Amino acid sequence: MADHTVKSISAEDEGTKSENNERRKEDVTSDPEFFSCLLQPSPPDSDPNYIGTRRLLLYRKAQAGILRRKDWRCNGKGYVSFRNYINRPRNWDSVQTPSYSSTPGHSGRWVPSPNPLSPYSEADNWSTSRDVRSSTQAFSHRTSFSSNASDIDYPRRKGEPAYSFVGMHFIFDQCKAMVTVIKFGHMSSDLLAYGASDGSLTVCTVSTPPSVLKQFTGHTKDVTDFDFSANNQYIASASIDKTVRVWDIPKGLCMRVIYGVSSQLCIRFNPVNNNFLSVGNANKEIMVFNFSTGRSINKSNFDSEVTAMDHDHTGQLIFCGDAQGCVYTVTMNSRTGALSRAHRHRSKAKHKSPVTTVQYRTFSLLARGPVLLTFSRDGSLSFFSVSLEVQGYLTLRCALKLTPRLHSIRASFCPLLSLEKGEYIVAGSEDANVYFYDLTRPRHTCVNKLQGHSYPVIGIAWNHGENFLASSDFGGSVIVWKREKTK
Repeated sequence: MADHTVKSISAEDEGTKSENNERRKEDVTSDPEFFSCLLQPSPPDSDPNYIGTRRLLLYRKAQAGILRRKDWRCNGKGYVSFRNYINRPRNWDSVQTPSYSSTPGHSGRWVPSPNPLSPYSEADNWSTSRDVRSSTQAFSHRTSFSSNASDIDYPRRKGEPAYSFVGMHFIFDQCKAMVTVIKFGHMSSDLLAYGASDGSLTVCTVSTPPSVLKQFTGHTKDVTDFDFSANNQYIASASIDKTVRVWDIPKGLCMRVIYGVSSQLCIRFNPVNNNFLSVGNANKEIMVFNFSTGRSINKSNFDSEVTAMDHDHTGQLIFCGDAQGCVYTVTMNSRTGALSRAHRHRSKAKHKSPVTTVQYRTFSLLARGPVLLTFSRDGSLSFFSVSLEVQGYLTLRCALKLTPRLHSIRASFCPLLSLEKGEYIVAGSEDANVYFYDLTRPRHTCVNKLQGHSYPVIGIAWNHGENFLASSDFGGSVIVWKREKTK
């Protein structure tokens, strides 16, 4: 009986040793560098001591990338976190993050975040912050960085998972003129509209099957901008023909025509009070109209033509850009429509260029608050943090210099879904491609591009469901891209 017990114990020990040996062999053979060293033949004139020392060091060295990645997955972290870890700056541990005072227009160096959490966290950002208090109210200034990029800069790696596309969902090619502006309906995933240089305004649906719902004609020149009402029943459009037209989508009729003295360049409904319609024009002013009566309520004057604008979510702020590259913050009383200029951010470019895009977003992972995106015809893309406590004060967080544009090409924020890190922007270009940029990267900011247009891409728009991206071009085509579903 004793002999049988001893034999069973020894058999178990031998089984455990064999399993450990197999694991060691598997670890060694799965290490690509050590495995290639063993297979490498020894030259006749080589020093055996050198080869033995090299093999010993390779055997004792830290695990290779494959084993480290396995270990990282076992610790509960994903591949994105591992990618951020291996791409960290060389002086990650030794860098001392200074505190910079940031003002609009100041562009400091790119530094990692002094996040008390693990530096390998998937949600950490690359910015530092410093609280700067004014005499009356407190607001936050953050450091910024600038970067140069080219539209022909091929993406360094495959597109980010959140912005991989399965292909074209549909192509609208009924329009024979340049599509100047394109938008999805308010909080809508399938209602799409686009205006063209021939004065037409087309409303369509992208749901299966995609089709054109209405086509409005009335403007005699380029449609420069339009906006949906909150219930998507009306569209207000602006044109170079000096008129603003209000369209009833279900009835397919033009309800009202508002005549101006100059080209109407941008237009927005007030998000809180849809009875107010703000219009920027070439007469260097923003005018507020009563939607129901068409009468002018108030106006505010500026230094140059107001070329782009957007409201904040409270309806109390208007952000606008002019033909000289300046960005303004204007306060608006959502009950009376009274306007008052609050702040101005001047462009430091030598050659002034008109602003083609002003877009507001309520939250950003990078700024930890509301942000504003501006894009100019000279290729200057700027990203501001917005301080609502100080009447929409703008702080430049980062800037990206792209290739100058000949046309009024627009840019847009990308959705926040499935993003572990980064601030992504999508923009059209003269080379007929749609480019995606990550503003948090100091270099190689282009992460993906879409090819399919035959002419310069002018307009860009995401739907509310964030599964469709629509782009328009100089030739009159509108392509609806379907985004790949993220797990």
